[in-house]
Amino acid sequence: MAGVQQSHRSKQARAPVSGKPPLCPHPDQIAVTQLTELWKQGMELLGSTMTATYARPKTSSFLPAISTMASSYKGHQTNLALTQNGNSQPWRTNTYYRSAGVVPTLASIQRAASDLVQLRTTHYPTSRTAQSTRYTPEDWHKSNQSNYRESEASRNSAERLRWDTVRLIQDKEHLTRRTQETTSRDLGERISDIAFWRSELNHEIENMVAETAALNETKRRLERALAETEGPLQVAQECLYHREKRMSIDLVHDKVEKDLLREVEVIRSCQERMKRHLDRAIAQLASNRATQHELEKDVSNKGTAHRIDSRCHQLRNTSDGIGFYRGIDRLDPSLSLPDLWSKFTDDNILRSQSERASSHKLRDEIDILLNSTSAEMWSQFNAVNVAFTKRISETVEAKNNLQTHLAKTLQEIFQTETLIEALKKAIRDKESPLKVAQTRLEERTRRPNVELCRDNPHHRLVNEVREIEDTVIQLKERLQVAEGTLQSLVKTKAALEHDLSIKANSVFLDQEKCMGMRKTFPSSPRLLGYT
Repeated sequence: MAGVQQSHRSKQARAPVSGKPPLCPHPDQIAVTQLTELWKQGMELLGSTMTATYARPKTSSFLPAISTMASSYKGHQTNLALTQNGNSQPWRTNTYYRSAGVVPTLASIQRAASDLVQLRTTHYPTSRTAQSTRYTPEDWHKSNQSNYRESEASRNSAERLRWDTVRLIQDKEHLTRRTQETTSRDLGERISDIAFWRSELNHEIENMVAETAALNETKRRLERALAETEGPLQVAQECLYHREKRMSIDLVHDKVEKDLLREVEVIRSCQERMKRHLDRAIAQLASNRATQHELEKDVSNKGTAHRIDSRCHQLRNTSDGIGFYRGIDRLDPSLSLPDLWSKFTDDNILRSQSERASSHKLRDEIDILLNSTSAEMWSQFNAVNVAFTKRISETVEAKNNLQTHLAKTLQEIFQTETLIEALKKAIRDKESPLKVAQTRLEERTRRPNVELCRDNPHHRLVNEVREIEDTVIQLKERLQVAEGTLQSLVKTKAALEHDLSIKANSVFLDQEKCMGMRKTFPSSPRLLGYT
């Protein structure tokens, strides 16, 4: 009976889980079996997903793990050692279940494997009783059934895990493909947006370049027109300077001088307005170039972004140059948002359009200014020329009148001189008759006595002498008057000659000096800056 029990214990000790013990099981197989049992016990710690359960609750096993069975033979090589302490015999049932509560470790599993190898070659004593039998056949069958159930549950769980994993892989593959397609579509839309704004910027740059060129040409016209005003201004000032050389009574503040002063004021006013608009044109050109620089910078940035996004859009899973960049998803070097990005370009375009509108308005104002200044200067130039012509005509007429009066005065002087000579001759002619009459009277005073009679001849001679003396006195008085008249005529002649020289000087200044310079005046195209 003891031999049967010992044989039964030996069979139970050598029996594997499958119920068909090999002649000599390999230690590695025993270790793998023990690890499998540990994995089953640890599956209860795993979580579960919504689609499948990857671990099941721990099922109660009728028998403990093999590791505890192997450890039960530890240190029992001889029969003497088995009977030394009856209270601590490892093959008893209570002792077995007390040791089953210990959780085996990897080191204990390895030691158990080595002990089982030694157990296969150890000769157990044959004197064992039936009371030391570990299990019954019912326990053995229950253990097998439990192992079958656990195996089937493990296979079912593994199969569910496999199918759920395959489905997960397929779902994630579809999700990854859809995400990549969405990203590619977004990149395509982004490229289209960049191309749209880039074309808008290029169109605006072309318009800005054309507007800047037009404004620059208008500025050059304004500069040429401003330079052309220097000539008329110098002519007007020279005319005023020359007319200061007029003499005496001709140095008058006449209409010519007023129009010349007005012409100087008009030209200087036109120059001031031209300079103000020229400064505005220079400032507007600077603003246009700054705006164009911003547009070109934006176009350059968008060109770079377009190339980068196009290269990213063309990347595929099989493309060269792709690689891992750890942590790149957490790096956010963005400086703007889509709304701010489009608003930035839109603001640049709106700013450029505003500058172009201002530039176009300034060009129109400059054209209006050039037309108005040209008309004003030409109108004042013609008014001055008309005043000069009228003044020269008046001066020439006065000069001619003076020459006529001078000729008449000279003629009168000649006649007065002739009259004086005639008066002198008449006075000289009265000397002889006076001498005759006085001699007669003196000779008759020599008559003797009573012959000294106051007779008619005596009265007649006295009257004759008195008449001749009165005649001489009258002639002398007339001679004095004639000589006074002659002196007055001579003074008039001198005054006429002096005034005539003044008029001649005025005519020379106005006609030769001033009108000689005013024969050439810038034409309207030159005043408009076209030439």
